[in-house]
Amino acid sequence: MINWSGHWHGFGPWVGARDEFNKEYLRRPGANLTDAHIREHLSREMAPGAFRQWLLTQGGANDYTRTFLANDMTPVQLGHSLLKLTKVSADRTWTDIDDALSWLAKTWIDNPPGGDVLPLEKTIEYKREALLLGSDVCTGYYTPGFSYVDFTIICCPNRFFPNIPCPLPPPKP
Repeated sequence: MINWSGHWHGFGPWVGARDEFNKEYLRRPGANLTDAHIREHLSREMAPGAFRQWLLTQGGANDYTRTFLANDMTPVQLGHSLLKLTKVSADRTWTDIDDALSWLAKTWIDNPPGGDVLPLEKTIEYKREALLLGSDVCTGYYTPGFSYVDFTIICCPNRFFPNIPCPLPPPKP
């Protein structure tokens, strides 16, 4: 059994044409924003907030990274969502799994799927198990109007990108 402890951040929803979503270069950070590059900058004993400043200036210094950081699409590697500092918000940062799953349910209801999809209750059951184990979850489907909807809940700290710092710590109880 995997032992994970942390909180969650919600990102999205992104709603648009699937052809746009399929443009992977929009969903990947530029070559200047690799895990090794992030580790290098974090190892310099940065002051609080300095990583955020670096990311928004030098870290986003090429067109690919700037485009990646600005768009609402789910990254190819889900944990890279934590780099999207301008997309995180306090109302989508949770320490209680039920709050995170309530947001998922509301987002689903606000953007109902079309066609044959796993029912919401089963989706929530599956996502709960994954999130409690520290696995990020992504929900994507077509609407009745054929738009594609995509939204995620990301675990923080992230098991797969442990060097990316939390973009917005939850409030202290």
